[in-house]
Amino acid sequence: MPDPRATILIVHGASEHIGRWGHVAEFFNARGYEMFGYDHRGHGGSGGDRIHVEHFDDYVEDLAEVVAHLRSDRPLVMYAHSMGGLVATSYAESAHSQPDLLVLSAPALDAAAPGALKVAAKLISKVAPGLRLKAPTQGDQLSRDPKVGEAFAADPLVYLHGTTRWGAEFLSAMDRCRADIGSIRVPTLVIHGGDDTLIPTAASAPLAAADSVERRVFPGLRHEMHNEPEANEVLDFVAGWMEGRLTGG
Repeated sequence: MPDPRATILIVHGASEHIGRWGHVAEFFNARGYEMFGYDHRGHGGSGGDRIHVEHFDDYVEDLAEVVAHLRSDRPLVMYAHSMGGLVATSYAESAHSQPDLLVLSAPALDAAAPGALKVAAKLISKVAPGLRLKAPTQGDQLSRDPKVGEAFAADPLVYLHGTTRWGAEFLSAMDRCRADIGSIRVPTLVIHGGDDTLIPTAASAPLAAADSVERRVFPGLRHEMHNEPEANEVLDFVAGWMEGRLTGG
């Protein structure tokens, strides 16, 4: 690409991998954006214990290394989904060098689980941090297109068994992020599906309180809006938002 208008870094969700984002990269490539992505540690093709982390901030530090590698005189946009959205929110609340724009897709700032279960998860992680539990993710929670769920279930790089330590770190990061939303200074777009049952739509609502954040809920869409039949509508909206800010609009 001779002269990209900006670089977009995709930060994927839990259990999946960057290979599932090829069609999104193609969409933005066609609009003049340079695209990058990587697999989180313990995900996809990356090394590390599968869906396990000692400290959630390890993901944030990994992201900081990628941002440093991509930094140039070209604008940098971070497009982060689900768990990636939690990582990116943690990053946006940190002292690290920030992207020019941030897009958070169904950011995992809360979980659809009773409070007692969240407390139990943190306690279990102290005595059995390596115990693995299978995520209850169902293919039809991702998209109304059954082919998306079928491909997810058949994908050898998708891994659903996370450790209790990973779960406890995930929950603690959610608490920290919700408490520090006001520190986000990067111009941010939050998008969320109105029928998301993996990360409740209400989970991203507190972000709208930050002066730098705009939020849009897409009624009827599920967790992976970029994999819904209306994906192009969603991505067109994101592209329009980015272009308006990159051109000073």
